[in-house]
Amino acid sequence: MNTPQTPSATVDLRSVAPHNRHSLVFTTFKVLPPGAALEVINDHNPLPLRGQFDSGLFGAFSWTALENGPEQWRVEIVKPADSKPVHGVDSCCGACGG
Repeated sequence: MNTPQTPSATVDLRSVAPHNRHSLVFTTFKVLPPGAALEVINDHNPLPLRGQFDSGLFGAFSWTALENGPEQWRVEIVKPADSKPVHGVDSCCGACGG
């Protein structure tokens, strides 16, 4: 089990327009340094976001649920310390819209 760490960035999606949420998370994750964590706060289960991470960045992140509703959901997404640029550098899979 992953031990939650202090996030390098926090993105609270509750006040962000739904059509901008996933791209904001991917953009924020992309600029994290290796080994850093991103905390995402949402008003619903971020399962569709997890699916996009799995399809576009499989193996290049770890995902830990910190809070599972019913009012808010919080997840920690960590970029592995040994990660290399995998998204949006030379090509884009299109999963995040970036």
